[in-house]
Amino acid sequence: MDNLIDEERTEKITKFLNSLNIKSKRFVAIINKKDKFIINTFNEALTHSSANKLVNYEKLEFFGDAVLRLSASDFIERKYKNISVGERSELRSQIVSDEWLAELGKKILIEKVIIKGPKAMGDKNSKDTIIAESTEALIGAIYKCSNSIYEVNIWLDNFWEKDSELFLKAPYKFNAKSALQEWCQSHGYDLPDYKINEISQNHGDPKRFSCEIYINGSKEACSFGHSHKKAEKNAASVLIEKIFQKDKS
Repeated sequence: MDNLIDEERTEKITKFLNSLNIKSKRFVAIINKKDKFIINTFNEALTHSSANKLVNYEKLEFFGDAVLRLSASDFIERKYKNISVGERSELRSQIVSDEWLAELGKKILIEKVIIKGPKAMGDKNSKDTIIAESTEALIGAIYKCSNSIYEVNIWLDNFWEKDSELFLKAPYKFNAKSALQEWCQSHGYDLPDYKINEISQNHGDPKRFSCEIYINGSKEACSFGHSHKKAEKNAASVLIEKIFQKDKS
């Protein structure tokens, strides 16, 4: 494994880790020391299985999942002491979700340092999934190399501060399908009926699928997405936003 990590790769990893701007002198000292164990661990977190079947981010992703949930729970305990357990659970599910991880990964430009094999490089459909998984593995690596949740929290708290406020102000926007289902049940309507149509066969096309939502047989909203799931979510977001705006007026 050591032979695979040349000086150029070592410098690239170190530069990337410094760009995260984790405000811990101890962590900065650890990564700039360029110890083999540290570099190997982060290289593992930034390697997809299509590039290396034996050494890749899968184990660190599994580990990072537990670290992320603990870190998020700690953040909520410090920031939102007075919210209920149910509200804590709902908030945490949003700030540790795959979508949130993918957005974080894009913000830190993690894709530039992920090693992928030819098959994964050509698969636009898996791009966000790989970004999210590698970001979760990165979180696991940060904990493993610092042996502390502190570095994880002082980094992620900056993102969670803003994202949590947005969610708590309008939770229905972040889980539109559940919010729409609850609204239908509370008003005595049938559950929403999602009808999907494939418009394009181009992978990654943001309008590949269209989704129409029917409630009690009436078409109420339509939107698009690169996948079935995304099209349904987008259509539900359109409809629930329309409902809440109507209720306000």
